[in-house]
Amino acid sequence: MSSKEKLVITAAITGSRIMREKAPYIPYTPEEIVQSSMECWRAGASIAHIHVRDPKTGFGTQEIELFQRVVTPLREKTDLVLCLTTSGIPGRNLPYEQRLAPLDLRPELASFDAGSINLGDGVFNNPPDFLDAAARTMKEKGVKPEIEVFDSGMLVTALRMRDDGKLSDPLHLQFVLGTPWGASATPKTLLYLYELMPIDATWSVTGIGKGHLAMSMMGLIMGGHIRVGMEDTIYYDQGILAQSNAQFVERIARISHEYGREIASPRETREILKLRRL
Repeated sequence: MSSKEKLVITAAITGSRIMREKAPYIPYTPEEIVQSSMECWRAGASIAHIHVRDPKTGFGTQEIELFQRVVTPLREKTDLVLCLTTSGIPGRNLPYEQRLAPLDLRPELASFDAGSINLGDGVFNNPPDFLDAAARTMKEKGVKPEIEVFDSGMLVTALRMRDDGKLSDPLHLQFVLGTPWGASATPKTLLYLYELMPIDATWSVTGIGKGHLAMSMMGLIMGGHIRVGMEDTIYYDQGILAQSNAQFVERIARISHEYGREIASPRETREILKLRRL
């Protein structure tokens, strides 16, 4: 992969765990999530990574009607690539059918968390039978897995599933580094994971919290792609809360432009990631 291949920017709009007590500007309602996604699209993002929230409580949910209220207007008003979550609420471990329900909307991408990991006082549970069900359902519905990798074992799991015919090349990997219980957000970690990847895989990276900008810069210079947004950090700079997701997209687009790496449009992103034709 050339370091000058056009850059795919993913905006991770809201996640399912960060509440307004800590992040007063984080989107909750479908309308807020749509608005924030459109702002990111205008700023240069080509993928919107979508969770939805219960508008009354702010808690994450997999309710299909709420996903529909986000997906429909974004498909009508933008050409964004939509990546819908199958995570549910990590640590609460919803039933499989609830986690996979958004696949009925046939997004071009969906998250595929390739293994279990400790999360606070609990476990974010992604056992083999769930991964098999998710991979099978995504294949049936023509959805490409965005393989989320929190540590090296998840990448090994994805490669084994690929070898068993459950996942198809070329893989698309989303490295999520710097969670308190996963692989650290350091250059050495990313370089190690990079060496394990198939040569034809595409990849993106995000750093959680303080690793956010550093991992973005690594992705930029190594020829990967970048995920930014309030799901991954609520701070734009040290001690300064972000007031919108678009702030993060605008910064990466500006830096990438000055570096001499063009930003991929949604159409170009579909070609880079080998997504199905709509």
